[in-house]
Amino acid sequence: MDTKNTFTRMCIGEAVIRLLKNNNYDKIRVTAVARTAGVSRMTFYKYYETIYDALTDYLNIIISEYLDECSRNPDKGSFLDYSHILFALEFFNNYRVFFLTLASRGLHSILISGINDFMLKYYVNAKDYSVYRLYCYSG
Repeated sequence: MDTKNTFTRMCIGEAVIRLLKNNNYDKIRVTAVARTAGVSRMTFYKYYETIYDALTDYLNIIISEYLDECSRNPDKGSFLDYSHILFALEFFNNYRVFFLTLASRGLHSILISGINDFMLKYYVNAKDYSVYRLYCYSG
C-alpha cells in the first residue's frame, strides 16, 4: 500500500469527521473538506466521487490497519476468542471519535455496510460461520 496515498486519504477522512462534528452531512461541501484536509479539490476527486465515498474509504483504512495489527499479534487469539474480542475493542477504541461522529449524524449505514462487508470477506468461509451468525457477531 502506498503510504503517501493512504496518508492523504486519511487526512481527507479525518477532515470530514472534523466538519461533521459541527455540521450536518448534507451541509458539508468538498471545498470545505479539501481546505480542512490541506489538499486541493482535484486531489479529493482523484480519490473520491462523494464525501460518502471518503467516509467509507476511511473505515476501510481502519479495517486494514486492524488486520495488520491482527497479523502482528497472533497471540491475541482467533476470531471468537475472548482475548481477541478485547484486542479488537481496544483497537477500535482508538477510532471512537470517527464511530461516534458517524452515529451522531445518522450515518449508521457506513458502519453497518463496512462491518458486514468485512465479515463477509474475511469470515464467511471460516469454519462454520453462517452469514446470520457473522452479522450478529459484528453487531
